[in-house]
Amino acid sequence: MAQPPYWTEDWWISEYNFAKEIRKGFDFADKIGIHDCTLRDGEQTSGVVLRKDEKIEIAKMLDEVGVARIEAGMPAVSAEDAEAITEIAKAGLNAKIVVFSRAMEADIDRSVDCGVDGVIIEVPSGYPKLEYQFKWSEEQVIDKSVAALAYAKEKGLETVFFPHDTTRAKMSFLKRLLGEVLRQARPDSTVVVDTTGSSLPSAVKYLVKKVRSLVDIPVEVHTHNDFGMGVATTVAGAEGGANMLHVCVNGLGERTGNASLEEVAVVMQILYGVDLGIKLDRLYELSRLTERLTGVELPRNKPIVGESCFTRETGLFMDVMQETPLAIFPVKADVLGRKFEIVLGKKSGKASIQVKLEEAGMEATDEQVQKILAEIKSRSISRKALISDEEFREIAQSFIG
Repeated sequence: MAQPPYWTEDWWISEYNFAKEIRKGFDFADKIGIHDCTLRDGEQTSGVVLRKDEKIEIAKMLDEVGVARIEAGMPAVSAEDAEAITEIAKAGLNAKIVVFSRAMEADIDRSVDCGVDGVIIEVPSGYPKLEYQFKWSEEQVIDKSVAALAYAKEKGLETVFFPHDTTRAKMSFLKRLLGEVLRQARPDSTVVVDTTGSSLPSAVKYLVKKVRSLVDIPVEVHTHNDFGMGVATTVAGAEGGANMLHVCVNGLGERTGNASLEEVAVVMQILYGVDLGIKLDRLYELSRLTERLTGVELPRNKPIVGESCFTRETGLFMDVMQETPLAIFPVKADVLGRKFEIVLGKKSGKASIQVKLEEAGMEATDEQVQKILAEIKSRSISRKALISDEEFREIAQSFIG
């Protein structure tokens, strides 16, 4: 009998993910890829500056992990950014290299000079942006969009239309904008953009499906995390038929960040059963590289890549964790390039001490184990912290002799 998709050697998730009533609402594109924005949107995280060599290093690792398209930056930002983009474009990566551009010929010319494959052309579309920030009329948006997209296509660039703040656009305008853009310039794809992260997942899914009904080109999705919904809205976009999912490593980005690459990739692969071509066991390495180069420290309980993901302090069922980890964890640690780890503190038990003693090549009587455990609990409570392996060995040695 074939093993069900929710229960494999590597993970054990809810069987209800595969209920017919759930699955019938999915409308996945034939092929879905990851578009990574770390080198542009991610660098917009407050206080983050990535130098040329750092951008190249991250780009190369994104390619190794299997990202389909890398947004290498915005050439107009600085000469160094343009140099970094040029080097990335010349690096012979498998991923397509694109850049972010305003609807301006000068920006598009800079993109061409960098030798990239394509350009993401942004214009505002949301009512708050048009009315209060840019103060553009609807006609101005349409004219600028058509002109920029047509110019980029003349230059031989792949064009992605990025009407940001899509989720706050008036539907009457969005229909007209997309209709004119397709009729006059025909980009290669368009994006549903939740710029302020203010949409429900179901709303993003609805809007992706709606836009797909209005255009005959691929539709992508780009969401932010202001309400903690970035990953949920992005995968909802995939449910609605988006063929490219925009993300940032570690969920970097302005304000509260963008949808997290590692979370989106793992959710799609494991919970949905949709392979995005991402090497899940390299995500931790990519995350740590990005953390080091950006200086933005991750919460230790961050899903997928946080230090606490595969740790267990409580002493209960320690034998189960070692023999049948999927009874406690939804996925095996090594699938994500991680290891299970027993940590010591207030909630530890005798079983935890025995495991740590074995790891250290030490032996102790039952009485000694009890004393070691009591001392660990006491120190952990006093300091409100875990006990390191080094300190554990010192404690154990003091009782064992």
